[in-house]
Amino acid sequence: MRIHVATDHAGLEFSQHLQQHLREEGHEVIDHGPQEYDALDDYPSFCINAALGVARDARSGVEALGVVFGGSGNGEQMAANKVDGIRAALVWNDSTAALAREHNDANVISIGARQHTVDEAIRFIDLFIATLFTGDERHVRRIGQLGEYERTGAIAGKQIDAP
Repeated sequence: MRIHVATDHAGLEFSQHLQQHLREEGHEVIDHGPQEYDALDDYPSFCINAALGVARDARSGVEALGVVFGGSGNGEQMAANKVDGIRAALVWNDSTAALAREHNDANVISIGARQHTVDEAIRFIDLFIATLFTGDERHVRRIGQLGEYERTGAIAGKQIDAP
């Protein structure tokens, strides 16, 4: 499987360990940066490029997932989710890693490098990769509703207008 990886300065060491692990597991790793430590780097471009790679591969029929890292993982998840066709999930334990795939068919996960050990992050990533989307009707329906909103701006179901 092709795995697109990106980080900010806080996750650079994690990213290097992760990439080595993924290659040892037989995955093709695409590193979207950064290549060196810079405490003032801007993670959005790295994470958006990784998400674009996942989306492009999906459209081409290439099996691919993405992993993005940051101090908390929050901003990196937000950046990845700006890309059409990406469902990025913040993962902080085994359950969220599995549920991201099982229920949400997530194709990118985000992990906080300052929140976890390298071994924990590797466990989350391996679980994420190994878990399949259940395809249950309710999950397919909900994912479809998110996609419809992205395309049209229309909310399916009950809509509450802001005051």
